[in-house]
Amino acid sequence: MTSALRIAKASIGVGLTVLAIKTLAWWVTGSIALFSDALESIVNVATATAALVALRVAHRPADDKHPFGHHKAEYVSAVLEGVLIVLAAVLIMRSSVLGLLNPQPLDAPFAGLAINLIASIINGVWAFVLLRAGREHTSPALAADGRHLMSDVVSSVGVTIGVAAAVLTGWLWLDPVLAAMVAVNVLWSGWIVIRGSVGGLMDESVPEMDLEKMRALVLDSAKGAIEAHDLRARHAGAATFIEFHLVVPEDMTVFDAHVICDRVEAALRDGIDHCTVTIHVEPEHKAKPSAALVI
Repeated sequence: MTSALRIAKASIGVGLTVLAIKTLAWWVTGSIALFSDALESIVNVATATAALVALRVAHRPADDKHPFGHHKAEYVSAVLEGVLIVLAAVLIMRSSVLGLLNPQPLDAPFAGLAINLIASIINGVWAFVLLRAGREHTSPALAADGRHLMSDVVSSVGVTIGVAAAVLTGWLWLDPVLAAMVAVNVLWSGWIVIRGSVGGLMDESVPEMDLEKMRALVLDSAKGAIEAHDLRARHAGAATFIEFHLVVPEDMTVFDAHVICDRVEAALRDGIDHCTVTIHVEPEHKAKPSAALVI
């Protein structure tokens, strides 16, 4: 099992633990805001499970029906996570409205807040683990899970401060209002996750910084060619697909052109993790000096 899969599997255990702790905090206090916090943890478990399934599918090798691999399964998972997050926001908002219509005093609030704080600390530590793993493994599923958990931490801290204020001031309406604020924060988190995942599904170009790195690698390794143009690249989960046109002299043999291509591909594979390179070789009269990397 790869490191990314181990982390995804551990996320389910962390999510279940945090869910149990937050549910206990809500049971002790009866707070709608803490109930909304616990409800969001149910989504955390669901998204962690979806991320694990997506990573397992994404790690399958290419086959006849999927010649480019299964990498985009992670984007599908991240979209599903975003939808679940939005659903959680709707359910939390519903609880908030009901609480505003019928405010209730809280039982043992500070004991419940202390319990909830433990869950927030666990979530915060694990969010950093997931975000780092998402960057290291170029995993949209792990990164989406980490961003959602970090959003959960932020909302949990706000809930803790607000519920304490509601108890100290006696303003019972603060509790459902805080739940509504949690819902808005969760909704924004869901939108961020969905937006990023749709970009991957739509073959959005890699960032300009990555393109500049690719251009530099091509320029340094394509000696003997004339120019390279129409460089394009996209991410698909952990994989990066790169393609461009390489212009060579009219009298160059196929063998010599192939040697240059092999050298360029090796340089790109060494500089860009998990990349697949496609090079279209063209004769000299196909050059585009105004929009090319002149070698």
